[in-house]
Amino acid sequence: MTILWFRSGLTAVIVTLFCLTGKSQSAIPDILTTGSIREQTDYIEEKTRIYDNYRAIREDMFQKIKKNATDSVAAARTEIKALQSRISERDRTIDSLKSSYALTVEKLDQAIRTKNSIGLLGFEVNKNIYNSVLWIVIVLLIVALTAGFLAFKRNSAVTRSTRQKWEDLKKEFEAYRKSSREAREKMSMAHFNELRKLRNS
Repeated sequence: MTILWFRSGLTAVIVTLFCLTGKSQSAIPDILTTGSIREQTDYIEEKTRIYDNYRAIREDMFQKIKKNATDSVAAARTEIKALQSRISERDRTIDSLKSSYALTVEKLDQAIRTKNSIGLLGFEVNKNIYNSVLWIVIVLLIVALTAGFLAFKRNSAVTRSTRQKWEDLKKEFEAYRKSSREAREKMSMAHFNELRKLRNS
């Protein structure tokens, strides 16, 4: 019975001491809940003392700072992973945009080449070269047509002149043939008359 009372009394004293110790300790300051890790460590450094190169800190404050630091590191790691994920996504977007840009530049170059070229006999010919060749051909055709027209005009004039000379020569020949025939007929008649005179005499 005495041992039981002793145990009960000892238990009551321990519980009372714990209650008094709990009451004597102040609550955890708000800065350890709301402040940054830097502010919390500055607070601990300011509020604690150093004994023989050791700093005494309340266990609950130490555990709170430890939890806060662990949570901050975990949050930082989560944020780093999110940022790395965003960076990877941005890199993929940039690569996609670069690829699209290169494809767009290639299509633009192709469109410019197509715009500046003409399909001729299955070959792509530059418009400037095509236009130059076309104008050279047109000028040569104009020169050839002009030369042909002038030659035709000259030949036509020569032909008309030759035809006129031929007509004049033909008329002259007809007149000569007619006069020649008349002269021959007269000469034949004169010869016949002379023969008749000779016969009659």
